[in-house]
Amino acid sequence: MKNEFTQAQLLDRVNTVRVTEGNPRVREISARIIGDLFRAIDDLDIQPDEFWAGVDWLSRLGAVGQFGLITAGLGFDRLLDIRLDEADRRAGRTGGTQRAIEGPLYIAGAPLGKAETRLDEGNPGEEGEPFVMEGRVLDADGQPVAGAIVDVWHANTLGRYSHFDPDQKAYALRRRIETDADGTYRFRSFLPPGYAIPPSGPVAELFAALGRHGNRPAHVHFLVTAPGLRTLTTQVNIPGDTFIDDDFAFATRDGLVLELDKNVPAAGYASLGIDKPFVRSRFDFVLQKAADDSEASPQARMARAVG
Repeated sequence: MKNEFTQAQLLDRVNTVRVTEGNPRVREISARIIGDLFRAIDDLDIQPDEFWAGVDWLSRLGAVGQFGLITAGLGFDRLLDIRLDEADRRAGRTGGTQRAIEGPLYIAGAPLGKAETRLDEGNPGEEGEPFVMEGRVLDADGQPVAGAIVDVWHANTLGRYSHFDPDQKAYALRRRIETDADGTYRFRSFLPPGYAIPPSGPVAELFAALGRHGNRPAHVHFLVTAPGLRTLTTQVNIPGDTFIDDDFAFATRDGLVLELDKNVPAAGYASLGIDKPFVRSRFDFVLQKAADDSEASPQARMARAVG
């Protein structure tokens, strides 16, 4: 019989039948994933109702745009960073600020400021504690990098991000800063809170079934770029958060937890609208030399991947 298969015969047909050469890399990856899924269905005795419930879950996940949450929540984003860290160690590439996951909420094209800016400008109702973060962008030799772009974004006091939250203005709490001749940058905002994944929807359903929480500790995202230097995607954490060592996205890095100076005098910060003591953190970003033009691309991770 030509059209009756065993499991092994069906898997072989799925992975080998084609009418054109196709893409060898895509064929390699899909064959591995399909094979692993075939074996999982057989080993775990996955029933038809369970399989189709999973298909429905994936359909709903895409429909509500939560794939970026689930890749982080199941550890894939951090896994990719771990693999890059391991590759750097094997290649003897040391130094530089630690990378951290980008997450799914980056938006390109935020307003650009020279040396300093206010993320919280034009955001009425935001009552978080005033916060200034400042420092320099340096190369691996400790030299200041003039003209670097520090792209920064974080959530509002409700744990929501502009562009994805219709109640916020475009580019709210999103800015870019061009470093000055000394490589310095600084910005004013407020200490952002931690937040949780949406309480309903496919990600929340899976996490409930797994017995896991969906909380992220307070953090601020960065994309730091400069010609000839390796693009840095990272985020820093605000100390003291309950979930700093239990981030659902596994994104906390020990070297990226800020130190906060409290009750800093306002002198010297009038240009940021500071007129009373505030909270400050000083943090330098150190960029490695780019091995090629691709490593110095100013694009965020998803934009780099899809072109």
